[in-house]
Order: sequence, then structure tokens, then C-alpha cells
Amino acid sequence: MRWTSAICAAAVLGLAMTASPAEAAESARAVSVSHGDPFASCTLGSETGVNYAGAEVEPSVAVDPVRHDRFVGVFQQDRWSDGGAKGLVAAFSPDGGRTVGESLLPFSACVPGGLPYERASDAWVSIGPDGTAYASGLNFDVKDVNNGVGAATSFDGGRTWTHTTELIADTQPEFFNDKNSVTADPVRAGTAYQVWDRLDAGPGGDGSKLTGPAMLSVTHDFGRTWSRPQLMVDTAANQQTIGNIVLADPRTGVLYDVFNLITYTDPSATQVVSANMSLVSSADRGRTWSAPVTVAADTSIAETDPNTGAALRAGAGLPSAAIDRTTGALYVTYEGTDFTAGKLDQVQLVRSTDGGRSWTAPRRINGAPKALAFTPAVAVAADGTVGVSYYDLRDLRPGNTTTLPTATWLTTSRRGGEHFGEERRLAPDFDALLAPNAGGFMVGDYEGLAAAGRTFRPLFMATNTGSPANPTDIFTATPRDAVQATASSAPAFLSAPSAHPRTRH
Repeated sequence: MRWTSAICAAAVLGLAMTASPAEAAESARAVSVSHGDPFASCTLGSETGVNYAGAEVEPSVAVDPVRHDRFVGVFQQDRWSDGGAKGLVAAFSPDGGRTVGESLLPFSACVPGGLPYERASDAWVSIGPDGTAYASGLNFDVKDVNNGVGAATSFDGGRTWTHTTELIADTQPEFFNDKNSVTADPVRAGTAYQVWDRLDAGPGGDGSKLTGPAMLSVTHDFGRTWSRPQLMVDTAANQQTIGNIVLADPRTGVLYDVFNLITYTDPSATQVVSANMSLVSSADRGRTWSAPVTVAADTSIAETDPNTGAALRAGAGLPSAAIDRTTGALYVTYEGTDFTAGKLDQVQLVRSTDGGRSWTAPRRINGAPKALAFTPAVAVAADGTVGVSYYDLRDLRPGNTTTLPTATWLTTSRRGGEHFGEERRLAPDFDALLAPNAGGFMVGDYEGLAAAGRTFRPLFMATNTGSPANPTDIFTATPRDAVQATASSAPAFLSAPSAHPRTRH
């Protein structure tokens, strides 16, 4: 465990490409929660790929529902170009980010006493009503086909982790587990739900078939034991789920699982027949689940640098979901091109007030409609305020092929999510071309956003200028300190072909 004082992000980011002096000064209130490289000496998993030492990506964050100044964030540490990272790290704060400590999640062999895998990915965290934190992580080898999903519990706010458990451990080449998440029950202390998709590529992994059902494992004893994984969403031939996230209604106990349901023409998964953000529900605490309901069509396309066409690694095809604890309203945000004739991803939001049976038409909620906007995350505050964080490229100018200035935003609406008029810049722009290249310059498949009473706790990645040994860090910001910004226009964009990868580890 390591403790540091929170530091001003302006010096670390080293970049405020087009922000005004006032905006730069205000957004510099963002602070780094990642420090150093605890896996610098670990050489496991080096058989393939390029390792970006010091690179942290894809954060998840949870806030103590009673003590809103306490939060735990988790993220990948030392990202590999061809999948996963050396390990996963937790950052924790008891005082709203004024001080931040770090601990190691026991999901890879780079962590003393960790699970016996070379790499880990897809860190996720959730905190129950008693303050217990539950972590989830994908783990796998590159020297063989071994892979699975791990769980761990913290009873001290993220300082230490215990009850390390392999929820599933596959050793056959046809199976690969992907895109896991964990949700603590909001009213039942000790209960949490882990979900993921389990891809089946046929005997020996020969590609003769493709299915990707969603799996569920539950604990009722604070993570000491977890149930045997059960099928939650079945899939037909040439069909898969991805991006499963469980929501729990504290008023009724009903559970919801939000995910993308993708159907392909054949097992090669090269051509998509349909892709829809979807939902299933359970009225008996996860024992049985309804048939899938379509939430919204997934109209996202692959993100690229508008000036060069270089690929970005961001959140296309993955939903973020949240529930209003007072009314039970459900919100799902995702990238889509409904408002750009299929040419440019925007941040879209839909809402259901009847338990997911029907949904509003999509709304575009990002502030610069001519700029690529991506990787949204949604949360609902205690007073019903809906918050969505995201990145965009509004500050990229025509002809700039040497940097990719990327802005980080939080936009909010009063209960109902119909009027997102309060858009705030969370940090100075960063250059996404300095991010690890992992199927594209990796801004990340997701970022972290959690309700903290009547405000929000964001957790996001940014690159560091002039620091090749420390290419990225994870940052947080207190939204009330972020500067209110006005929407601006960005240059013309390039279209990109549709792409829905089978795995996102």
C-alpha cells in the first residue's frame, strides 16, 4: 500500500491545448490518483506484444453510499499492446481525493499472492451499503489458453483485499471470458453480483461456431464464497453479449442486466446482422431472468482520428447504465450515430420509467455536435440529477496531424435526463496520440463515474506530455470545482467502417 498527497494535474498533464487561461486554471483542479509503477520488475506475459510501462488505463470507480468522501477506483497498470496489463491497481481515498493510497488487486501473478495468471484486464469495483468494496478482474495467460474472472473483497476502503476467488477458470481453447463487471446490492450487505460474457469458438477454438452468453455469479457472504456461474442470457448461433452491467432497484429488489446483443452472419464475426443495447430483468434476485428487451439500436462506428484516420480504442458498442434509487428510472448511455447520418459517434442517452419495458427515443447529449464524442459513463445522484462524463475532440483543428487534443467533460441534467445544459470541463486537454497503442490509441473502453450524494465522482485517463516512462495516469476531479464550458465546433470528420470486436480485453 502506498499513500501520496493529491497533486495538481496541470503540471502532470502538461497540456491545455486550446483551453482559455481561466478554463485551464479551473480544470487543473483534477488530481492524479495513480503514482509510480508497482510492476516495473515483473516480466510475466512478455511472450507477445509491447508493454507500455507506467501506463494506466480503463478506470472504474465506486463511492461509499454512506460516506460520500470515501471512494475506491480500480484500473489496469502497465497496459500491453495485444491485450490486458501486468496487473490491476486500486486507488482509494477517505477524504474526497485530498489524500490517495494505492493497493494491488490480487488478479495476476505480478502481485505477490495473486492469481496465477500472466495478465489482468477489465478492472471493476462496487461498494455495498455497509462500505464493503467488491472488485472484479479478467485474468489470462499468453503462453497458454488459461483464462477466467477473479473476485476480491475489501473491508477497509480499498487498503487491503481478501477472499480472492476464481469465479471461473477455463483451460480449453474454445472458451474465453470477457468484459466483466460487479455490482454490490444497494440494500443487502454482503450481497454482490458478478457478470461477464463467455465466448465459445467451437471445439479446440477452431472457429466453427460462435456464441457468447452472459454469465452470473453471486455472493451473499461478503465474497467469502461465490455461486457457481449460471447462464443469465443465452445466445443463439453466431450471437454474443458484451458489456454486461447489473443494476439493482433498492425499492423492489428487481435486478436488471444491460448489455449489447450482437448477431453476426457467420462464426467469423466479420459482418454484423444486428446490434442492440438490450436488457433482461430478474424479480427473484437472479435465479431466473426475462427474455431480452431492446433498449436502443447500436449505431456506433469505429472511432478514428478525423485528420489522419488513425484508429482510437474507445467505447463504441459498450453501454453504461445507471438507476435512480428514488424513482427506479433506468438510464443507458452509449455511442451512436443517429444524429449524424451514420458518420460520427455522439453520446446518446435513453431512459425507461417502467422497468425497462419501454424506452425513450435516443437523445444526443454531448455539447459539440460536429466533434467526435466517445466513451460515455452515466450515474444518478441522490437528488435525481443525471450525470454523464465523456471525451470529445472539439479542440482538434483542421490540418493538425501531430497531436490529438482530447477533452474530458461532465454534463448534467435534472431528474428525467431531458435537459443537459450544465457541461463542465474536468481537465485540460490531453494528447491521445501518446496513449498506448492497443488496437488503436487507447483512451479506453470505459471510464469511471459514480454518484457521491448530490454530486459525482469521475475517474478518467489522460496522457502525460514529455514522460515516455509514464505515458498515462488516472485522474479524478470534484465537479463543483470544474469550469463550466460552452460548446464549440470541430472540423469536418471522416467516416469509418462498422466494427464490433468479439473481445475487448
